[in-house]
Amino acid sequence: MTLAHINRIATAVPQHDVHRPFIDFATNMVPEGTLRNLFRRMARMAEIEHRFSFIHPMPTEDGSWNDIEQIYVRGNFPSTARRMQLFERFAPELAHSALDKLDLQEEERRGITHVIVTSCTGLYAPGLDLEIVRYLGLDPSVERTMIGFMGCYAAINALKSAHHIVRSVPDAKVLVMNLELCTLHFQETQKLEQVLSFLLFADGCAACIVSAQPEGLAIDSFLALQIPETSHLITWQIRELGFDMYLSGEVPGQIARALRESGDKVTRGTDPQSIDVWAVHPGGRSILDAVEKSFSLPKEALRHSRGVLAQYGNMSSATVMFVLQHALESARAGQTGCAMSFGPGLTAETMLFHAA
Repeated sequence: MTLAHINRIATAVPQHDVHRPFIDFATNMVPEGTLRNLFRRMARMAEIEHRFSFIHPMPTEDGSWNDIEQIYVRGNFPSTARRMQLFERFAPELAHSALDKLDLQEEERRGITHVIVTSCTGLYAPGLDLEIVRYLGLDPSVERTMIGFMGCYAAINALKSAHHIVRSVPDAKVLVMNLELCTLHFQETQKLEQVLSFLLFADGCAACIVSAQPEGLAIDSFLALQIPETSHLITWQIRELGFDMYLSGEVPGQIARALRESGDKVTRGTDPQSIDVWAVHPGGRSILDAVEKSFSLPKEALRHSRGVLAQYGNMSSATVMFVLQHALESARAGQTGCAMSFGPGLTAETMLFHAA
């Protein structure tokens, strides 16, 4: 049976580090007193040091944002149309950066047969799929697939699609891109739970090649684990002022419960302690803690995930690919691995792999 392999992964982020400026900005959105003190405490506990954005912040002494594009102005946050205009403008730049780092040679470009793109933070047509074809000079007949609005676990679904393609057409070479501009969708609110969710998110892009060539990470199997009665805990809806996210504080607890009850399905009966490499989507510190405790993993097991969280935050669908990039670069031949992402549903999309 043909095995699909993630041959290599390239990642890119915009140049502007917005984490500290955003904390100052968000602190002033939260009412003074207990809530503001709680926000500051949670910001310190988030274990995030940097988050990058296409937004160029210009913090002022009074804590206002004053970004160059004048996107987030108190009392005048942008409409959905304005946000989508910005996505159409800045998403291709980030895509180009990731593609340049992937460093495809002319022969490799000619060999690409399929392009898959995931994004839940913006859309337009002609879209990123055709932009990739144009930028790389791919054959215009290349097969293209857009996977939209699936949230943080979309990258696993894209790899699942690439896996099926390669198994069906062993000569196929699939270019997968995961691109998100999460910072497009901050909302003006005084609700602490919502402001805390904004504290996590950032912009990022990953691009990878999946083929039957036995290099990189060999994909063994997939499993989607849906948690009953949790569909209300993560929602992502298009509204007049952007895409409106709700991320409940109950999510880590529900993930922990589901993994304790069904973790053997995720690992396909393998003892979690015997899995060498873990590539868990760092949706937040508490989510990583939940996975770690559910599988009784040592602290070192999620080092790649915690490192990505600290350096980049949560970039939605692109994030797990950043983690897999670290896994690919450090794994030794024959080592086994488990990748996992969480999103609306509440659903865990999981993938078992081994280093070729």
